[in-house]
Amino acid sequence: MYWCKLKPTTIIAAVFGGAMLLSGLQSCKPDIKQSGGVLKYFDISGYFKADTARLRKLDVAVNKTVTHNGVTENKTVHIANWGQELNLFIQSDINRPAWKNSYKVQTTDSLIVYQARYPELRTTRIVIKKDKEQVKWVLIYNHTKNLLYETREKLSYYPDSVYLIEKWQKVKLMGRNNYIIKGVLSTKK
Repeated sequence: MYWCKLKPTTIIAAVFGGAMLLSGLQSCKPDIKQSGGVLKYFDISGYFKADTARLRKLDVAVNKTVTHNGVTENKTVHIANWGQELNLFIQSDINRPAWKNSYKVQTTDSLIVYQARYPELRTTRIVIKKDKEQVKWVLIYNHTKNLLYETREKLSYYPDSVYLIEKWQKVKLMGRNNYIIKGVLSTKK
């Protein structure tokens, strides 16, 4: 064809490169959760997914305050997508097969504390306060650092009451950003 004047070696190299790219994508699949029974650690992801479904049904009003670098805005809203709103909590799940021995666990009658054994783990600490089997509150600490940026997160969740997301971020060439998102759930409709 006159419109395509590529050499056969160029076409072969492109096909080979595409095949290598596709085969390499398989290794980018995320870790799956442990299957076949009991999870090693508290099921953070499952807990928050269940609670987001419950909150969606309740359709509670939320007094939401967002602060970015000291500038604050406040509104009363109805959250349409609780999964997106609490996604940082859901993404802090530590039940991955590769991490089965990556956290030290300390328990008392009412507290469970998970502490990362390795500094490269994103979720560094989780503290869960329980009364019998009911979760009273959850604190999650996340930290990510690489050549381009560093992020620290403190996530606090008190069911049927309040959630707080505190995030500190430093991006090279762009500077620092501080975010605080506080949602106070209204029990009245």
